[in-house]
Amino acid sequence: MKCSYCEGKMNESLSNYMTDIDGHFIIIKNVPCHKCLQCGEVSYSGKTVAKIEEIVTKLKEALTEVAIVEFAA
Repeated sequence: MKCSYCEGKMNESLSNYMTDIDGHFIIIKNVPCHKCLQCGEVSYSGKTVAKIEEIVTKLKEALTEVAIVEFAA
């Protein structure tokens, strides 16, 4: 797989996904991804994006200022 940004080689890896929803921060740790060895660009599969959206939706209901959760496949 090639990076869409720099065309470098993408390897399977883990990353942290961070988002800000109305001033509340959500950090999801150890998210499976493909990461470019050259520029560090991160790409998620459709299945992973769906899981991220599911986690974020659940956390929106009980948000404090910061929420940090494990991805857990």
